[in-house]
Amino acid sequence: MSPLVSIIMGSTSDLPVMEKACQFLEEMEIPFEVNALSAHRTPAEVSDFARNAASRGIKCIIAGAGMAAALPGVIAAETVVPVIGVPIKGSVLEGLDATFAIMQMPPGIPVATVAINGAQNAAILAMQILAQSDETLMQKLVAYKAGLKKKIVKANEDLAKLEYKFKC
Repeated sequence: MSPLVSIIMGSTSDLPVMEKACQFLEEMEIPFEVNALSAHRTPAEVSDFARNAASRGIKCIIAGAGMAAALPGVIAAETVVPVIGVPIKGSVLEGLDATFAIMQMPPGIPVATVAINGAQNAAILAMQILAQSDETLMQKLVAYKAGLKKKIVKANEDLAKLEYKFKC
């Protein structure tokens, strides 16, 4: 089995955030890989990874980064594989620095960007990309989205049972 999605993070300190992407892809049975690469500390390795991603069969890259958040853009600059950036909350600007760094890519180097610490949504977006050419994944995606609706319907049923003196 070869990975279809590559999850990259700047360092293993990002794993608590990026693990949500791993968990979703695991649940959906989508083959993935996980690596730590730094645009600043290992630039040659990042370049090598990006240039070879497509030939290795990678269909989507999820790249998490905080602070200057160069990793998603550097990867996108050297690959034709779609890149989804996950801005990771840092200690100084609460992740806004990473968000703006990932969003503000120059023309020709797109990086899709999810919410701060939004690794699960990045994995869902990766699945949506893959599902466009995979009917099995599309069916899983439809079932997943239906499950989200069922959770809200159930929550409202549970809320209706709450008893308060002034609840109408």
